[in-house]
Amino acid sequence: MRDMIKLFVAVALFSMVAGGLLASVREATKERIEVQQLTFVKGPALSQILEGCTNNPLDDRFKLKDNGKDIDFFVAEFDGKKNTVAFESYGKGFGGDIGVIVAVNLETDEIVGIGVTTHSETPGLGSRAKTDPSFAAQFKGLSINNPFKVKSDGGEIDAISGATVTSRGVCAAVTAASETYKQYKNEIMKNIQA
Repeated sequence: MRDMIKLFVAVALFSMVAGGLLASVREATKERIEVQQLTFVKGPALSQILEGCTNNPLDDRFKLKDNGKDIDFFVAEFDGKKNTVAFESYGKGFGGDIGVIVAVNLETDEIVGIGVTTHSETPGLGSRAKTDPSFAAQFKGLSINNPFKVKSDGGEIDAISGATVTSRGVCAAVTAASETYKQYKNEIMKNIQA
């Protein structure tokens, strides 16, 4: 019986030390991971959809809390006015969550552009949601206040051939962005004007 107690105490101590080490490594690398995510995952999508902006949206960003989770809002300046905001939302695709950055003009509430940041979709099929510019171009100019669906579900978006589930996932991510935008528009405006 004593051997069992000794073993239990040893395992418990080992687990506490290992857990503490993992937590400290995570905390120490948190900022560096965020910089890598901004530079190599979100940065290319932002550059593509905010082409022509006169500032650096990665530098001009702020965070808002949504259910305990931080959302990065990237501010873009066009024609001398900070009138566009971009942020990431997620939808469920065939292979898992699809991350989509959605840029919205604050004056017109129209989508400036979208860009897929992360996905686990099938190469050559669903992965085209990220690489096919004609798919993303369908969202440009649409009101952020309308629901987003593929044509087979009664919407305006042509699904990618052979990847309807992925197309629905992108539409779901843009719809989720719409909800976030409506909920936080006043706070977004305050942060931009500050």
